[in-house]
Amino acid sequence: MIKLCVGCDTVEELLDWRRDHDDPARPWVMRTRQTPKRAAEMADGGSLYRVFKGVILCRQRILAVETVGEGVTARCEVTLDPDPVRVAPTPRRAFQGWRYLEPKDAPEDLSAEAFGDIPSELARQLREAGAW
Repeated sequence: MIKLCVGCDTVEELLDWRRDHDDPARPWVMRTRQTPKRAAEMADGGSLYRVFKGVILCRQRILAVETVGEGVTARCEVTLDPDPVRVAPTPRRAFQGWRYLEPKDAPEDLSAEAFGDIPSELARQLREAGAW
């Protein structure tokens, strides 16, 4: 699954927002209006890839997908791993809601050992320049 991260420009800002606006002891839940038809598949090893300012920068493993409520008040809650995994910065055009991301199109995970703690803006610039 892929979704725009509105209101945060970096992974660090997303983590700061979570720390400031939510109880870190509670599960990290992303809410959306409709339950995906492929929910079982997503909860079986899938990830939520987050797009920041037109670039995919991280993913979070999907732990559960549940429909809450009934009828017109029904919504979907996607429980996420609280530790985002940084991925190779990958440009992505804007879209509304969420989309499925096929495994072949998913960016590769970045290893902390290989790149250290590189700022996301520098990573984006290197990717755009074709140097990474």
